[in-house]
Amino acid sequence: MADPNSKPELFELNNGTMIVLITNLGCTITSLSVPGKDGKLADVVLGFDSLEPYLKGAAPYFGCIVGRVANRIKDGKFTLNGVEFSLPINKPPNCLHGGHKGFDKRVWDLVEHKKSKNPSVTFKYHAHDGEEGYPGDVSVTATYTLTSSTTLRLDMEAVPENKPTPISLAQHTYWNLAGHNSGNVLDHTIQIWANHITPVDQNTIPTGEIMPVKGTPFDFTSEKRVGESIHEVGIGYDHNYVLDNGEEKSGLKHAAKVKDPSSSRVLNLWSNAPGMQFYTGNYVNGVVGKGGAVYGKHAGLCLETQGFPNAINQSNFPSVVVQPGEKYKHTMLFEFSVE
Repeated sequence: MADPNSKPELFELNNGTMIVLITNLGCTITSLSVPGKDGKLADVVLGFDSLEPYLKGAAPYFGCIVGRVANRIKDGKFTLNGVEFSLPINKPPNCLHGGHKGFDKRVWDLVEHKKSKNPSVTFKYHAHDGEEGYPGDVSVTATYTLTSSTTLRLDMEAVPENKPTPISLAQHTYWNLAGHNSGNVLDHTIQIWANHITPVDQNTIPTGEIMPVKGTPFDFTSEKRVGESIHEVGIGYDHNYVLDNGEEKSGLKHAAKVKDPSSSRVLNLWSNAPGMQFYTGNYVNGVVGKGGAVYGKHAGLCLETQGFPNAINQSNFPSVVVQPGEKYKHTMLFEFSVE
């Protein structure tokens, strides 16, 4: 269990160039400020000025770590080693992002907060057997580190203690590289190192197919405006991309590159996860955020590297089951620059 004395607090990582505010409530990034072409800092993540709205559930997963299993599980059910498990149906007809009270709504314990040249903060959480319907106790840690003047690294680890269990964590920040209060992200360009997506049914559950993006509105194999073909995909992008063609760097694959033309800010994302949910904030609707900014549809975009959605029920997807004694490891590298 989490330390009963743990309460939601804010922690700052500041290396003189970028400043990040993170709370131990859901390991949530509430603010991330990086310079643009004019050298001026702008806060490029959607969020709230205080912790109160996060505690009240006003955030549509702004900035948090989601788990025990990110994304959707069909009908909130899965079978593991012959035993059927039932999860909360918190996004009917499915279970989404770990259930009613997933890792994003838990207060994590502070392990350490380093204020060195490469400042970092480490949180841990202990999920118990049966929590939100999942089997087994799991110890989870998350460390955010500023590894260079404009790079944020996130290392997530999880160890099942006594039973095999599905584990798939994701970081759910909504990015707007022009600044969180600058309107929609349809003019951002994005390149995604994925030749395939996992298409979904009417309940946004993958069909099991691995579909080539070539010739479809899902093709971001070369840089393209987010808004260019968004009208062809219903209310917007909310799809899992198969990260299958990115170059590697110290064990991480290039997943995506996002650029905002107005500020010339660029975000390059690297990860060791097999998939990435590209989500264009389709359900954000009049959320009042930092400084009174009103976030509407497409006010930010999410790049949630992850195991494939519903992988626990889809045998041809990479397995998300972790055995006791094994360690789940998921690293994301957010590299900011100006070009």
